[in-house]
Amino acid sequence: MKMTEKTFDIIKKQAIRLAAIENGLYSKKFKDISLEDMNTQEDFEKLPFTDKSDLRDCYPLGISAVPEEEIVRIHSSSGTTGTPVIIPYTKKDVDDWAEMFKRCYEIAGITNKDRIQITPGYGLWTAGIGFQAGAEKLGAMAIPMGPGNTEKQLQFMMDMGTTVLCATSSYALLLAEEISRRGIRDKLRLKKGVIGSERWGEKMRSRIKNELGIEIYDIYGLTEIYGPGIGVSCQYDTGMHCFDDYMYLEIIDPKTGRVLPDGEEGELVITTLQKEGAPLIRFRTHDITRIIPGDCPCGCKYTRIGIITGRSDDLFKVKGVNMFPAQVEEVLQKIDGISSEYRIEIDHIDGRDHMTVMFECNAQSDTYEAIENEFKKRFKAKIGMTPDAKAYAVGALPRSEKKTKRVIDNRQ
Repeated sequence: MKMTEKTFDIIKKQAIRLAAIENGLYSKKFKDISLEDMNTQEDFEKLPFTDKSDLRDCYPLGISAVPEEEIVRIHSSSGTTGTPVIIPYTKKDVDDWAEMFKRCYEIAGITNKDRIQITPGYGLWTAGIGFQAGAEKLGAMAIPMGPGNTEKQLQFMMDMGTTVLCATSSYALLLAEEISRRGIRDKLRLKKGVIGSERWGEKMRSRIKNELGIEIYDIYGLTEIYGPGIGVSCQYDTGMHCFDDYMYLEIIDPKTGRVLPDGEEGELVITTLQKEGAPLIRFRTHDITRIIPGDCPCGCKYTRIGIITGRSDDLFKVKGVNMFPAQVEEVLQKIDGISSEYRIEIDHIDGRDHMTVMFECNAQSDTYEAIENEFKKRFKAKIGMTPDAKAYAVGALPRSEKKTKRVIDNRQ
């Protein structure tokens, strides 16, 4: 992606300021770099990356780039893999995030006449409060339910005349299945779904869309870069528009760190342009996507990225073969009769790795064995090893009100 002169100047001034903060993240990272001599995009691309481990090392508030009295809020990552990351926000950061979220709603065709039911979690996680702030800035009615309590969720959908559902894909599917089971679709006014926080395949996307009869929009974000709401898909579904007045995007080869040209798939790297509390330079998101060249039919000029296909750190190895969940999904999606839900379990038994792929089928049970065999055959051809396969009826695998954990590695 070609950097504009304005963007370069913003980043250079930001880097110099951050490097001057005593004991700050970038005073250490840039201590041997002459930032004053950084004059080209090529010079910028030589700066070191920032990774999540750098942010963990700053725990609790060592990442802050402003005096403490300017911090009005913190958010945090889940910390499931170790020390959590705490991100401080100034008043401007909070306002900017709400503005970006408002843009997301507008790009999705949502207006102040809509009623937006928000099911992602509140609290330290960045999700629910971001959806709400954007709705309020838009002037729409926010219905701040948070996750869980499906009975109450459905009651409010009917009683409040909810027109927009905001959810993880896992919870959107759970709600769609429950609405279908109860036969209450004609009692709802749902028109659109804004779905995010986890990668989801085309089969799940189609099921939610078709069972609820709504338009689906992907929303993108991560805790370290404001939260959800930094990008969204439009009605033409040609990728997600990301707000390049607030961030500069790069795509790199995750192995070499080399910057890739627009159109090539790799790992997304983000540099913030306006963030005050915790600015980040060349932050490795580990999300796999691409920058989509050309203009979108919707007329929106913001930079587009493709739907996230996986994460560079999602890699797992079985019997010496490296694979990603997205590759498993790709095989599942090509087989008739297999529905959207799946689960991978990996064990180490008698000195050998053992992998089982469980999936739901919307076909007759007497065809399960043939579908299992077809899956194993295609999996072997694509990935190079043969797992066990087990077919189940739709609804048999666990559902989640938050994110679904699809790879269970019992070797760890």
